[in-house]
Amino acid sequence: MRSPGHQQHPEHHVIEKRVPQKLRAQIGADVIAESTDVIEVDEDGHPARYYFPRAAVRMDTLEPSETTTHCPFKGDATYFTMKLWDGKVEDVAWSYEHPYDEHAALAGRIAFDAEKIPDLQFKSGA
Repeated sequence: MRSPGHQQHPEHHVIEKRVPQKLRAQIGADVIAESTDVIEVDEDGHPARYYFPRAAVRMDTLEPSETTTHCPFKGDATYFTMKLWDGKVEDVAWSYEHPYDEHAALAGRIAFDAEKIPDLQFKSGA
């Protein structure tokens, strides 16, 4: 299915690009995701987001939340709460299970909201 957002607002940019090296998401010394197959999404009005393959994410740190949202450009997102050593952070990660055609490459991948976890860092390299 085509994105109604892209059809109605062609001036709004949602640009996907492959990260050219391994990328790691970590909180302190704890690696929560690491892959050489990461998609960076740069969307007008939003910070860059990194979408990791689900198999590269420590899913044992995440539990599904009841939150869902709709993006007219990417589709319906489902959210996850992260279990940390000192509690939980609600809706810190999300996934587009069935995105619109223009963003099919994001299907099933997990992105993280770095603003909700100040210690979350994305590091490139080996």
